[in-house]
Amino acid sequence: MEKKLKDLREEYLKIPIPKELNDVVQAALNEKPRKKPRVGRNILVTAAAALLIVTASVNISPAAAKAMSDIPIVEKVIKVITFVEWKEEANNSSAVIKTPAISGLENKQLEDSLNEKYLSESKQLYKEFTDSMSKLKEGEKGNISVESGYVILTDNETILSVQRYTDTISASSSTESQFDTVDKKNEVLLTLNSLFKDDRYLQVISENIKEQMKRQMAEDPEKIYWVEDDDFTAFRGIDENQNFYINEDGKLVIAFNSYEAAPGYMGAVEFIIPTKVLTDLLVGDQYIH
Repeated sequence: MEKKLKDLREEYLKIPIPKELNDVVQAALNEKPRKKPRVGRNILVTAAAALLIVTASVNISPAAAKAMSDIPIVEKVIKVITFVEWKEEANNSSAVIKTPAISGLENKQLEDSLNEKYLSESKQLYKEFTDSMSKLKEGEKGNISVESGYVILTDNETILSVQRYTDTISASSSTESQFDTVDKKNEVLLTLNSLFKDDRYLQVISENIKEQMKRQMAEDPEKIYWVEDDDFTAFRGIDENQNFYINEDGKLVIAFNSYEAAPGYMGAVEFIIPTKVLTDLLVGDQYIH
């Protein structure tokens, strides 16, 4: 069994990132439902480890898949699907990694670049997990849990915001996320810089976040942020590469990973920036309002 798992791992890591990834994803969406093959009991009941690789598939029911294929195409439909899902349990450790893929963009260069990035990130996370498992001595427990997936934060006529997250539990726990926000009409990837007239927004947003941090700590003594001026780890401000997304209400949300702006027990934290403090700085109100 161990040899089979090793072979499967090596096979997964050798999967190339296809240049025609968008075509593969679209084919998966349009594929007719097929009967699921039976899996041998010796694989299913193995307690030591379980490995599942699903490539170019969609996590929807056969009925839903058929319904989608039967709907006449009136306008372009941009979707986020699960392109690859991988699971493993071994040595008191587990990993679940879901890789998203975007389908339906006419801008195939953008679609391909995003999908290739997502697949590359998942493969790297997979490799890090299996490398840590390979370093364990015989009989040693890993005590590691890794869960990676994605959340569609906003999906309306104007924008699509997708969060990719990784929750890791080992000696301590941490959450890391990355966000992509796509202008669905113009089919471009939005950056924080692109939303504003000039870089004055950096200081304005930073000061607002500091105010929110101090207010939250005053209202709730269990909340702690690194915002005190005499603290060498204090939050100084955001930069143009700061994690962000635009929520369903059209508000700018600034996001921090674990330990970036607060102690680990606070986890990942977010701050909704009031639009009234941004109005004079914004390029327009089509995204943030």
